[in-house]
Amino acid sequence: MIDENKQVNNTSQQLGESTEVKQVIMSESPAEINTNEFASEVTEQVATPTNVVGDTTLTEDNSFAATQTPEVDTAALAELTQQINSLKTQLEERSTQYMRIAADFENYRKRTQKEKEELDVQVKRNTILELLPIVDNFERARSHLKPQSDGEMTIHKSYQGVYKQLVDSLKRLGVSPMRPEGQDFDPNLHEAVMREPTDEHPEGTVLEELVRGYYLGDRVLRHSMVKVAAPKEDTPPAQEDQSSPADS
Repeated sequence: MIDENKQVNNTSQQLGESTEVKQVIMSESPAEINTNEFASEVTEQVATPTNVVGDTTLTEDNSFAATQTPEVDTAALAELTQQINSLKTQLEERSTQYMRIAADFENYRKRTQKEKEELDVQVKRNTILELLPIVDNFERARSHLKPQSDGEMTIHKSYQGVYKQLVDSLKRLGVSPMRPEGQDFDPNLHEAVMREPTDEHPEGTVLEELVRGYYLGDRVLRHSMVKVAAPKEDTPPAQEDQSSPADS
């Protein structure tokens, strides 16, 4: 009997200790504490729900309220557009002026270049024209002089060397002589100073060059003075004396 009472007391004591341990564990459990805090936060968020969707806001009564947007200054925008158009017009005008000035400058450059070339040719032409009479005198002297002695031949060769040097200098400057003999008379190249009646050549044929003409490049430097063939005049037939019987 005593042993049974001891067993009952021990069992009761063990049950009491397990109940106290369970209460301590339940009261100090972190899972229970976190669950309570999360429940309270969810309750606060559900109490006042506001969700922004795009440019609208969802309120408690499930109605959408439009958010306020800044107003656009129409006058300022119009003024800015006008300024842009004005600047664009000015830019187009400046571009047109620039293109016109560039074209004028190019024309001026070409014109001045052409004038410079023509001036150079004119200066060269005038200088060479001053030297041509000297060449003519050399040629006349060569045609008239006929050296007889060795001394005259030496002088003749010396002056021929000077003449050749002068002619070579003119060639380097672009001067070339005309050779009109046997050609048809051309008033753009020749100047007729004599006419010779002949049956051997057609009318208008250049028979002889009296003063030599020259080219400067492809231009006429000096016209050639020439003698031109003319038709031979026919001798009029002799008139027969017609005497009447009354005259005899």
